[in-house]
Amino acid sequence: MSRATIILAEDHPPIAEQMCHLLAEDFDVLAVVGHGEALVKAVLRLHPDVVVTDISMPGMDGMQAARELISERPALAVVFVTVHDDPALVRKALDIGRGYVLKASAGEELVDAVQSVLNGGRFLSASLRSIDGHR
Repeated sequence: MSRATIILAEDHPPIAEQMCHLLAEDFDVLAVVGHGEALVKAVLRLHPDVVVTDISMPGMDGMQAARELISERPALAVVFVTVHDDPALVRKALDIGRGYVLKASAGEELVDAVQSVLNGGRFLSASLRSIDGHR
């Protein structure tokens, strides 16, 4: 069976490199981009199974890019990886994507999050699971 494919969007190169190495152990990372516009172009060109994206990026942010992509590809699995733990933002993001991982716990949770959304599930960082409606 072939490995699932991912496009990663992260605007801080050292963090992008760490996440790419982490993901590459289990998945094929097709591209790493630094902003939302590049994410949209890469996804439409490369057709990954999953998008892993930061929320806060220059220009088009990750949530805007994800909304645009899902309007084109409704089945696309999206996992947000971010420093933001605000419950309102978490809910807003999970209305768009299926996974939400805090960067502080990405080392332990990101691969599980991607596997969960690939299997049709949802994922929320353990420290955020008390947010109503998402477990």
